[in-house]
Formats: sequence, C-alpha cells, structure tokens
Amino acid sequence: MNTPAPTALIAEDEPLLARALTVELQRAWPGLQLLPTAPDGEEAVVQALAALPELLFLDIRMPGQTGLEAAQAIVEDWPAERPLPLIVFVTAYDQYALQAFEASAVDYVLKPVQA
Repeated sequence: MNTPAPTALIAEDEPLLARALTVELQRAWPGLQLLPTAPDGEEAVVQALAALPELLFLDIRMPGQTGLEAAQAIVEDWPAERPLPLIVFVTAYDQYALQAFEASAVDYVLKPVQA
C-alpha cells in the first residue's frame, strides 16, 4: 500500500528566504509536497485549514499576523479528527526559540537558510 507523500506549507514574507527554504527542503526531502508559499500569517491560516498539511514552516515575524499567532489560530481551528501538523518556526533570532516552543513548535530554523 502506497502512503501519500506528506505535505508542507511555508509561510514567509521574504521571497528570497522562502525560495531558499523551498530549495533546501526539496533537496533534503524529495518526496515532500510543498504547497504554494503563504506571504503572511493570515494566508498561512487559510491555506493550512484548507489543505491540512502535515508540516508547517512559519516565519515568526511577518507583517500583520505573526507566525506565532497563525500557529495558534491553526491549532484552535484544526479538525479534531486529524493529527495536528508538526510546526517548525523560522526566525533570524535565537531569543524567539522559547516563544516558538511555547507555541507547540517541534523545532526552529535560523535565517538565513543556506540553499
């Protein structure tokens, strides 16, 4: 029985950083299906709740809704019958790591991502 490839959503407001993370994920995990990149937290919530990906890569600091706020909104509205996605926060600053783990992160990635 073939298992469907896992899906991931990247939310990043900086196009170059989003592209670098996309390239690195494709290199490291060729079977991963990437959804279109969300440019902000609001779009991340909409896309995540529509597609229900297994992984979320959320920039912590984005204009409007932050990655932390988006993660909270996603978790609150996630369908109860589906396992929650693994959440990885993307940040340029180590000090946000504690906030990320308090928001149910499984890990964090420091910017800039090298592709």
